Parts: sequence; C-alpha cells; structure tokens
Amino acid sequence: METLKKYLFVINDAPYGNERPYNALRMALNLVKREGVQVKAFLMADGVFCACKGQKTPEGYYNVERMLKSIAKRGKVAT
Repeated sequence: METLKKYLFVINDAPYGNERPYNALRMALNLVKREGVQVKAFLMADGVFCACKGQKTPEGYYNVERMLKSIAKRGKVAT
C-alpha cells in the first residue's frame, strides 16, 4: 500500500522582485502532477499578492497568478 506524500509550501514573499515565490510554485507544479502526492500552498504576508487577479507581469518574469491557478486545480491554495 502506497502512502500519500504531503507537501506544504508557505509563500510569504511578494510575487515579483525575487525568485522565491516562483521557485516554490515551480516545484509545487511539478509535484502536484505526480500520483500519490498532495500539494498545498499557503500564502501569507506579501505572498497573498501572488493570488491577485489580473496581474501585470514585469518583463522577464513568469505570471505567478497563472501558476497558482494550475496548482489550485489539482491541489489546495489558502490565503
């Protein structure tokens, strides 16, 4: 019997300006696609801005809003 692997990502940095939220979401997206894995993302402090609708993505950055939507479809996102 395979056990469920659970991952919690706590994001507390603003979506743009450094790569920490992007790297966390990139890893979460990779994990959420696997069988037997549960992924949760918890946004706090400046991290809640990652979930703002209609973000204007600065040049050279990925849109974190879209990344979070993909995680929310397969996992859980809480603010």
